[in-house]
Amino acid sequence: MRVVIQRVSNANVKVDGNISGKIGTGLLIFAGFEDADNTDDITWISNKICNLRIFNDADGVMNTSIKEVDGNILLISQFTLHASTKKGNRPSYIKASKPPVAIPLYEQLIQQLKNDLGKDVETGIFGADMKVELVNDGPVTIIIDTKDKE
Repeated sequence: MRVVIQRVSNANVKVDGNISGKIGTGLLIFAGFEDADNTDDITWISNKICNLRIFNDADGVMNTSIKEVDGNILLISQFTLHASTKKGNRPSYIKASKPPVAIPLYEQLIQQLKNDLGKDVETGIFGADMKVELVNDGPVTIIIDTKDKE
Protein backbone atom coordinates (compact mmCIF):
# COMPACT_ATOMS: atom_id res chain seq x y z
CA MET A 1 0.00 0.00 0.00
CA ARG A 2 1.19 3.45 -0.80
CA VAL A 3 -0.03 6.60 0.87
CA VAL A 4 0.65 10.26 0.28
CA ILE A 5 0.03 12.21 3.47
CA GLN A 6 -0.43 15.97 3.37
CA ARG A 7 -0.76 18.14 6.43
CA VAL A 8 -3.57 20.56 5.64
CA SER A 9 -5.29 23.62 7.04
CA ASN A 10 -8.41 22.42 5.24
CA ALA A 11 -9.42 20.05 2.47
CA ASN A 12 -12.52 18.75 0.74
CA VAL A 13 -13.48 16.33 -1.97
CA LYS A 14 -16.41 16.74 -4.36
CA VAL A 15 -18.18 14.16 -6.48
CA ASP A 16 -20.61 15.47 -9.11
CA GLY A 17 -20.34 18.93 -7.53
CA ASN A 18 -21.37 17.69 -4.07
CA ILE A 19 -19.00 17.61 -1.10
CA SER A 20 -18.35 14.01 -0.10
CA GLY A 21 -15.80 14.74 2.62
CA LYS A 22 -14.46 17.88 4.30
CA ILE A 23 -11.96 18.62 7.08
CA GLY A 24 -10.27 21.56 8.77
CA THR A 25 -6.85 21.04 10.35
CA GLY A 26 -5.62 17.52 9.74
CA LEU A 27 -4.34 15.09 7.16
CA LEU A 28 -5.40 14.57 3.57
CA ILE A 29 -4.37 11.03 2.70
CA PHE A 30 -4.31 9.48 -0.76
CA ALA A 31 -4.15 5.66 -0.57
CA GLY A 32 -3.37 3.16 -3.32
CA PHE A 33 -3.70 -0.58 -2.86
CA GLU A 34 -2.03 -3.59 -4.46
CA ASP A 35 -2.99 -7.28 -4.33
CA ALA A 36 -0.19 -8.12 -1.86
CA ASP A 37 -1.66 -5.77 0.79
CA ASN A 38 -3.26 -7.33 3.86
CA THR A 39 -4.52 -6.63 7.37
CA ASP A 40 -0.97 -6.27 8.69
CA ASP A 41 -0.34 -3.45 6.18
CA ILE A 42 -3.58 -1.74 7.22
CA THR A 43 -2.74 -1.94 10.92
CA TRP A 44 0.84 -0.77 10.43
CA ILE A 45 0.02 2.20 8.17
CA SER A 46 -2.89 3.38 10.34
CA ASN A 47 -0.70 3.33 13.45
CA LYS A 48 2.05 5.16 11.57
CA ILE A 49 -0.36 7.83 10.29
CA CYS A 50 -2.01 8.47 13.65
CA ASN A 51 1.32 8.75 15.48
CA LEU A 52 3.42 10.70 12.96
CA ARG A 53 4.74 13.77 14.74
CA ILE A 54 4.25 16.26 11.92
CA PHE A 55 2.22 18.99 13.61
CA ASN A 56 3.88 21.93 15.34
CA ASP A 57 4.17 22.03 19.11
CA ALA A 58 4.10 25.24 21.18
CA ASP A 59 7.69 25.96 20.09
CA GLY A 60 6.88 25.63 16.38
CA VAL A 61 8.68 22.29 16.07
CA MET A 62 7.03 19.35 14.28
CA ASN A 63 6.67 17.24 17.38
CA THR A 64 2.97 16.40 17.81
CA SER A 65 0.65 13.88 16.17
CA ILE A 66 -2.78 14.30 14.63
CA LYS A 67 -4.27 12.80 17.78
CA GLU A 68 -2.54 15.38 19.97
CA VAL A 69 -3.84 18.31 17.90
CA ASP A 70 -7.33 16.74 17.65
CA GLY A 71 -7.07 16.90 13.86
CA ASN A 72 -9.17 15.11 11.27
CA ILE A 73 -8.47 12.80 8.35
CA LEU A 74 -9.78 12.93 4.79
CA LEU A 75 -9.00 9.62 3.04
CA ILE A 76 -9.11 9.37 -0.76
CA SER A 77 -8.56 6.18 -2.77
CA GLN A 78 -6.09 6.70 -5.62
CA PHE A 79 -5.02 3.76 -7.79
CA THR A 80 -2.58 5.97 -9.74
CA LEU A 81 -0.17 5.82 -6.78
CA HIS A 82 0.88 2.45 -8.20
CA ALA A 83 1.67 3.83 -11.66
CA SER A 84 4.73 2.35 -13.31
CA THR A 85 6.56 4.70 -15.66
CA LYS A 86 9.51 2.42 -16.34
CA LYS A 87 8.65 1.79 -20.00
CA GLY A 88 7.37 4.40 -22.41
CA ASN A 89 5.38 7.50 -21.58
CA ARG A 90 2.01 5.95 -20.79
CA PRO A 91 1.85 4.83 -17.13
CA SER A 92 0.92 1.24 -16.42
CA TYR A 93 -1.37 0.53 -13.49
CA ILE A 94 -0.96 -3.24 -13.50
CA LYS A 95 0.20 -3.29 -9.84
CA ALA A 96 -2.90 -1.43 -8.63
CA SER A 97 -5.58 -3.69 -7.20
CA LYS A 98 -8.86 -4.02 -9.04
CA PRO A 99 -12.01 -2.97 -7.11
CA PRO A 100 -12.90 -6.45 -5.77
CA VAL A 101 -9.59 -6.46 -3.86
CA ALA A 102 -9.12 -2.72 -3.29
CA ILE A 103 -12.57 -1.85 -1.93
CA PRO A 104 -12.38 -4.19 1.09
CA LEU A 105 -8.86 -2.93 1.83
CA TYR A 106 -10.05 0.68 1.58
CA GLU A 107 -12.96 -0.04 3.91
CA GLN A 108 -10.63 -1.79 6.39
CA LEU A 109 -8.31 1.21 6.33
CA ILE A 110 -11.21 3.58 7.03
CA GLN A 111 -12.27 1.48 10.03
CA GLN A 112 -8.73 1.09 11.36
CA LEU A 113 -8.09 4.84 11.09
CA LYS A 114 -11.37 5.50 12.93
CA ASN A 115 -10.33 3.12 15.69
CA ASP A 116 -6.78 4.50 15.99
CA LEU A 117 -7.81 8.16 15.74
CA GLY A 118 -10.83 7.77 17.99
CA LYS A 119 -13.19 9.62 15.67
CA ASP A 120 -14.85 9.42 12.25
CA VAL A 121 -12.80 9.69 9.09
CA GLU A 122 -14.02 11.71 6.10
CA THR A 123 -13.73 10.02 2.69
CA GLY A 124 -14.18 10.37 -1.00
CA ILE A 125 -16.17 7.83 -3.01
CA PHE A 126 -14.18 4.85 -4.21
CA GLY A 127 -13.81 4.81 -8.00
CA ALA A 128 -15.60 8.12 -8.53
CA ASP A 129 -14.27 11.08 -10.49
CA MET A 130 -13.31 13.27 -7.55
CA LYS A 131 -12.25 16.90 -7.33
CA VAL A 132 -9.97 17.50 -4.35
CA GLU A 133 -9.21 20.95 -2.93
CA LEU A 134 -6.66 21.52 -0.19
CA VAL A 135 -4.47 24.02 1.55
CA ASN A 136 -1.22 22.19 2.26
CA ASP A 137 0.11 23.48 5.58
CA GLY A 138 3.88 23.90 5.57
CA PRO A 139 3.92 22.41 3.01
CA VAL A 140 4.26 18.99 4.60
CA THR A 141 3.93 15.98 2.30
CA ILE A 142 5.09 12.47 3.22
CA ILE A 143 5.03 9.31 1.11
CA ILE A 144 4.92 5.89 2.77
CA ASP A 145 4.95 2.45 1.14
CA THR A 146 4.18 -0.52 3.38
CA LYS A 147 6.42 -2.68 1.16
CA ASP A 148 9.38 -0.36 1.76
CA LYS A 149 9.33 0.53 5.46
CA GLU A 150 12.21 3.00 5.77
